[in-house]
Amino acid sequence: MKTGDIDLLDGKGYEIIELLQGLEVPRTEAISIACLVCGDELTSQNIEQASGLRQPEVSIAMRPLRERGWINERNEKKNTDKGRPVKYYKLVVPFEEIVKTFESKALKKNLEMVDALEQLKGLSNNG
Repeated sequence: MKTGDIDLLDGKGYEIIELLQGLEVPRTEAISIACLVCGDELTSQNIEQASGLRQPEVSIAMRPLRERGWINERNEKKNTDKGRPVKYYKLVVPFEEIVKTFESKALKKNLEMVDALEQLKGLSNNG
């Protein structure tokens, strides 16, 4: 996928998307994270062009990233006074930290599943 003349999402970007979705990260959020990892500071339009997402999808995907403190969002006025300002997004935490967050969530979920299985085994032995 291209942003202007620039390939934004390469093999690494697509792999990030696929792996995040395997961790139950919502599709639009996974795509947005991959774009920001592969790019630097991007406009919402850059992300739309690179990913095929629509503008509302980009805005919705950015909300949880902003709430987690993973991105910086800034508005820049266009040259004219008409229209909405352009939104720029940039990752402000290392990708490794994002991965650790998902790792912790997955490990916690797995421990809860193991605990539930142990409880079920206990119930089957007592029955």
